[in-house]
Amino acid sequence: MDFLSQLLRGIAFVPALVNGIESLFGNKSGAEKKDAAMSFLQNALATVDAVSAREIVDPEKFRQGISQIIDGTVQCLNASTWCKHACTTTQPSA
Repeated sequence: MDFLSQLLRGIAFVPALVNGIESLFGNKSGAEKKDAAMSFLQNALATVDAVSAREIVDPEKFRQGISQIIDGTVQCLNASTWCKHACTTTQPSA
């Protein structure tokens, strides 16, 4: 499987991950929930990377990109009917 296919599969997984993190850590801050999501994604991506023998040449830029995907997903979910009237998911300030 090529890199683009793996990346798109990972992106497709983010909304479910964010929803699961919200369910597990609903009483935590947005930053804590994002850290949990990032940790989970980094471990999942490390496993996929090891299995596919693909190297990420700039891990920090890759991490920043994944962070932006999580922020965007939270923003989309908060703007949708998924988020009830008093949604507690917030994005950390930059």
